[in-house]
Amino acid sequence: MKRIMMLLVSLVCLFSFTVVRTEAPLYTLERMVILSRHNIRSPLSGSGSALGDITPHTWFEWTSAPSELSLRGAVLETMMGQYFRLWLEEKGFFPKNYQPDADAVRFYANAKQRTIATARYFSAGLLPVAQVPVEWHEPYDSMDPTFLPALHFIADDYVRDAKEQIAEKGGIAGLKGIHAGLMDAITLLMEVTDMQESEAYQSGTYGDLLSGEHEIVLETGKEPSMSGPIRTATSVADALILQYYEEADTQKAAFGHTISEDDWRSIHSIVDAYSEALFAAPLLSVNLAHPLLMEIRSELSAEGRRFSFLCGHDSNLASVLSALGVEEYLLPDAVEQKTPIGAKLAFERWLDGDGNAWYKVCLVYQSTEQLRNMTPLSLENPPVVYPLQLRGVQVNSDGLIAEQDLLGVLDRAIGAYETLMEQYGVETDTADAA
Repeated sequence: MKRIMMLLVSLVCLFSFTVVRTEAPLYTLERMVILSRHNIRSPLSGSGSALGDITPHTWFEWTSAPSELSLRGAVLETMMGQYFRLWLEEKGFFPKNYQPDADAVRFYANAKQRTIATARYFSAGLLPVAQVPVEWHEPYDSMDPTFLPALHFIADDYVRDAKEQIAEKGGIAGLKGIHAGLMDAITLLMEVTDMQESEAYQSGTYGDLLSGEHEIVLETGKEPSMSGPIRTATSVADALILQYYEEADTQKAAFGHTISEDDWRSIHSIVDAYSEALFAAPLLSVNLAHPLLMEIRSELSAEGRRFSFLCGHDSNLASVLSALGVEEYLLPDAVEQKTPIGAKLAFERWLDGDGNAWYKVCLVYQSTEQLRNMTPLSLENPPVVYPLQLRGVQVNSDGLIAEQDLLGVLDRAIGAYETLMEQYGVETDTADAA
């Protein structure tokens, strides 16, 4: 009996020691703000457009009208919302089957079908038993100024300097240099689509994608635009990548051709080059992203808010990331290595044991395999989470940014808009009216 009592005492001591040694989490998640790109959509144009006749092949039969969220995109976005629900519950941020108070969560989307629908499907996965309204502030199918990557002021010197900054990406040759750098990708695109066999291409309707002039157009109240072969190639490459996500047969997705994952990345590099030129050039991004930066800044300090979801476009992500000074990156496990379809730019606010606030800034996105296979997400099979680095900003040993440093980056990016107007002699009232 004595030996049994001693064994019980030993077990109790061991158990007590284990409890004493268990440490509380170093950080507690306190708030999250997400800027999301919509999920998979059909191409922006349908039959009768360049896409319809620039290739002799028939495109994938889409499950939605042009530019709208596809059925696959809806399912994938719901899966992403479900993953965030599991992760937030695991972190103790949400209770199971959370039904938030009115102001605790916010869903705000651009007034386009693909962005509104993305926000709705994400919210259904995140909060399946809550009735969560999705805001949109403009007439349906129009562009909300918050999400419209438009130039809010223009001056002659500004246009000159911005165009020079874009051209610098092509070296001494300028825009022609950018085009020359894409020559292999455009040639591959033409081969995959058998473009040169189409009557429209042979007739010269869309020009020669391997040569030609480019023009950048910058106007007040409008998105930056580009004419010429890069623009045409971007439209076709965008549609082909979307077809790759939707079509299970990889050879069929490439119109009967056999190409590698690296080839798909090469094709999408055309879209990346177009986006980086028009939305990520530093002089442009601060101007284009200004309303959205202010919206993000507001959500990070909104009283009573716990979770915010802002839904826009790849151009929004590109301009915001550039304006914030994110270090150069190429995303793993993705054909789109900059702003993947459905990607979320997440700002996570964490509190340490002393009550100090820290931020993790990352991109969360479904890998190419997850997109193509519609793989259910879980804590064991998560989406890709890619931490972002901000130029000149220190992180602690856990890779987190002090709150004052992150808010300082945002405030400087917002203030840079006013600085540009002063630099180029633009009157504030005139710019605001535009």
